[in-house]
Amino acid sequence: MDVIGSTYKGQTKNGRMEGKGEYTFPTGTKYVGEMKEGMFHGSGVLYFPNGSKYEATWENGRAHQGLLTFADGLQYQEYDWDYCDGYDRRFYSERCNGLRPAGESQLTDLHPPCVIPDGCYDCGEGFYDPSTRVVTAYTGAFLRLADNSEHTWIVQTCRKAQDVDVKPASTPTDNNTDV
Repeated sequence: MDVIGSTYKGQTKNGRMEGKGEYTFPTGTKYVGEMKEGMFHGSGVLYFPNGSKYEATWENGRAHQGLLTFADGLQYQEYDWDYCDGYDRRFYSERCNGLRPAGESQLTDLHPPCVIPDGCYDCGEGFYDPSTRVVTAYTGAFLRLADNSEHTWIVQTCRKAQDVDVKPASTPTDNNTDV
């Protein structure tokens, strides 16, 4: 069955999708599961091209209960989603897997961490040059100009090129001064 760029592989009855099957949309999104009278009906999973998936119970083509899982394993929760929102998911891996040893990037899944260009900061999604206020992706593509609040946050909290070597913490002496 091929309807306007979509494809279907699976069981049919009276020329309609019926039973178990796989329906692929023109966008590359794929539904794998149960069908009834030409509609998603029963247990089924939508697989998205970006690696995310939506597992649900379907009735007459509509999802009634489901779970969205992002490509990185994060499961969407409608309530009490305390550690991320649609704008910032950089710390998801760290919450699941713990922090990495000192000297390794905590913000990205890159091993080993990228070499930061001289005078720049690693801001978690690329590099920031405070002299031009430009944020570029790790690939070098322009992302944006930083406003004053982002500039301040990056300069105060992010790794800078010369800060890559982690020095051991100083040891207090008996008179509470640093060695």
